Amino acid sequence: MELGRFGHILLAALLAMAVSACGRAGEPELPPASATEAPADQQQDEVEDKPFVLDALI
Repeated sequence: MELGRFGHILLAALLAMAVSACGRAGEPELPPASATEAPADQQQDEVEDKPFVLDALI
C-alpha cells in the first residue's frame, strides 16, 4: 500500500495527537502521606557512603 508523502505526514500528525492526548492536565497528584512515611520500627538506618571506582568519571 502506497501512502505517499502526504499520507506519511498525516499518519505522523495523527500519531502525535494521539500520544499527546494521553494523561491528565495539571499538576501531578502526590500520594497520601501514609504511603510515603515508613513506620518507626521499619525505618532504615543511614548507610555510610562508600566511594566507587567510577565516581571520578561523574
